[in-house]
Amino acid sequence: MRSYSTSDFDFALPPELIAQYPAADRSGSRLLDGSGPVPRDRQFLDLPSLLREGDLMIFNDTQVVKARLFGEKATGGKLELLIERVLGGQDVAAHMKVSKKPRVGDTLHLPGNTQAVLLGRWPDADGPLFHLRLSTEPYALMAAHGHVPLPPYITHTDTADDVSRYQTVFASKPGAVAAPTAALHFDEGILAQLEARGVRRAFVTLHVGAGTFQPVKTENIADHVMHRERYEVPEATQHAIAECRARGGRIVAVGTTSVRTLESWAQSSEARGDTGIFITPGFRFQVVDAMVTNFHLPRSTLMMMISAFAGYEHVMALYAHAVREKYRFFSYGDAMWLERREAEDV
Repeated sequence: MRSYSTSDFDFALPPELIAQYPAADRSGSRLLDGSGPVPRDRQFLDLPSLLREGDLMIFNDTQVVKARLFGEKATGGKLELLIERVLGGQDVAAHMKVSKKPRVGDTLHLPGNTQAVLLGRWPDADGPLFHLRLSTEPYALMAAHGHVPLPPYITHTDTADDVSRYQTVFASKPGAVAAPTAALHFDEGILAQLEARGVRRAFVTLHVGAGTFQPVKTENIADHVMHRERYEVPEATQHAIAECRARGGRIVAVGTTSVRTLESWAQSSEARGDTGIFITPGFRFQVVDAMVTNFHLPRSTLMMMISAFAGYEHVMALYAHAVREKYRFFSYGDAMWLERREAEDV
């Protein structure tokens, strides 16, 4: 089997194709059908026609929290926090942007008269995040004073529209700092059509972290250290998957986060926990048969995942087509439909 380097997953993308705002309607995007040997241009409203009675669609029900907070050090220096994870009680793990890093024991000042004491790094002394103890309950603080943590390639500051549109219609489990973006296209109309077609629905939870936007910086893929995210596959979803298999239906994951969750569960046999799964070409998928996904960043782990799923040459050809046809890219962009190819075919 061919070996791959990070540069194999690079591609040229004109900046104007990066979607800065969502389509006027959730289901108003385009859909690139990559299930056949050649790409087929569709509308997202065509998605129900690609599914069959008895298929099971699995969505990520995580809820994006307003995790970006602005504050200052005791010296008055400005800082920005992105709360990646609530650790329990009033402790959080966060990314920090500041001109000069504070010292352990320093108190930071956040909105709402909230103080945050720096306890160290997380998850260990060399960890990439800062361990902070807040004087306020973290979710209440974020709800009252936080900003929507829009991706780094979206250039406008968050607005009231982003509060609703950078969130799925079924988000129910707070904890993500990035949206499961393929699911942003689904509205009540599309969901009703799928149900009428006999397509079942189930949910997993994966709290998407900021690491999802990071390009792989090592040329040797094996040297990349994968970020970790919390996940859960509820018993009801496990039963729904078994029933789908029994009736001959397909497991259709909505988004790479759902794929990551399901394949982590299959690989570890653990229904909940932290996953650092890194899916690259040659990976053997155990659960997912088809997926709906948005277009991903060059040199990213998500490009590697979908290449493992649908074939490297096929995926790169689809991306070249999408650029030529001026599809809208990334979180607020268009979607793609992919079906799994066996590992020996990729």
